[in-house]
Amino acid sequence: MAYILSIETATTNCSVALSNKGETLVLKEDNDPNYSHAESLHSIIDAVLTEAEVSKSQLDAIAVSKGPGSYTGLRIGVSAAKGLCYALELPLIAISTLEALAHQVQAEDGLIIPMLDARRMEVYSAIFKTNYELLREIEAQILDETSFQAELNGSKVYFVGSGVEKTKRIISHENAIFIENKLPSAAQMGAMAYVKYKKSDIVDVAYFEPFYLKDFMVKKKA
Repeated sequence: MAYILSIETATTNCSVALSNKGETLVLKEDNDPNYSHAESLHSIIDAVLTEAEVSKSQLDAIAVSKGPGSYTGLRIGVSAAKGLCYALELPLIAISTLEALAHQVQAEDGLIIPMLDARRMEVYSAIFKTNYELLREIEAQILDETSFQAELNGSKVYFVGSGVEKTKRIISHENAIFIENKLPSAAQMGAMAYVKYKKSDIVDVAYFEPFYLKDFMVKKKA
């Protein structure tokens, strides 16, 4: 057995999955636009384990979405994952939020661009081949009509994630395929985490921090 509990809280989707040897057994999600992760995450974790009839003592590892994404969401998810690892003496596995999002697309050719909505016309994005090999590192970028033109001129491009809505309004190209209404989910994390688990590709529970990409900005009250 290799039970891995995966936690995804980088966006409004509070998602938890239990997998065994990379196969998802139970998945539960709560997509609340008000970011109620602090109130719901631990109850979702308990519900997943109860449905699977697996106790916390049977877990072999915890996987957590490392970002980029919501500052508050990432903090909640990572804090919960660390707490479980400390209490149960389990290894912690960090999964790229955008790489997991890219795994929601299955295609034979072309490129996959997972993107998360940031402020105004900005997105967090990366570029992957359809075998999920990373071609371009994660960036925070301002979108305009010329964005991703080189990629679009060379092949089909699958855009996926919360940044799709703003992207499809300004990018028009015959090779652009917009996959709407998709958010990062723990459903894809189990298989990715199991690969890392077998290689002991883990992070230090004490020092691990989410990948925010940009510094957290506190707005001053008017």
